[in-house]
Amino acid sequence: MRTDMHVQQGPAPGPEIWIRGPVALPEEPPPSPAAVGPRRFSWVGVHGGAGVSTLAAVYGGHDCGRAWPGPADPASVLLVARTHAAGLAAVRHALEVFRRGEAPRGLDLDAVVLVADAPGRLPRPLAEHVKAIESAVDVYRVPWVPAWRLGDPSGPPPREAAALARLTGRSR
Repeated sequence: MRTDMHVQQGPAPGPEIWIRGPVALPEEPPPSPAAVGPRRFSWVGVHGGAGVSTLAAVYGGHDCGRAWPGPADPASVLLVARTHAAGLAAVRHALEVFRRGEAPRGLDLDAVVLVADAPGRLPRPLAEHVKAIESAVDVYRVPWVPAWRLGDPSGPPPREAAALARLTGRSR
């Protein structure tokens, strides 16, 4: 059985192209670094009790506590604060540090993560502070989770924080 193929181009006789056997497809490019594995990031609390350790336990990532990431830590930063007045003021201060270029070189501020300081809706003055922060940077909200208060971060991330789960690669 003959596997040769003859292709003639154009209406008039012209160059002939002979193909014998199967044609190899071009190789696919290597996957991008983002497709290789989950994104790496560092949680940085802007005040004590922000919830950094709990978020790191639930969503993964590097727990920096209240310190900046070190040279071996992921440079992608998620700032963490509670939604009380002092927490929101601390976020605004940290955003100023980034804006003025006073954060350590090489760090990339990805977003702010606001953890509810109590169940229920925020009072209007605090909600206005959140809007001001949202006008400057991406903000992810985490609701009040009673199990976390009791020290049990083993369950799935809360449904209300699905966007944060997508960002961190920790889906339900």
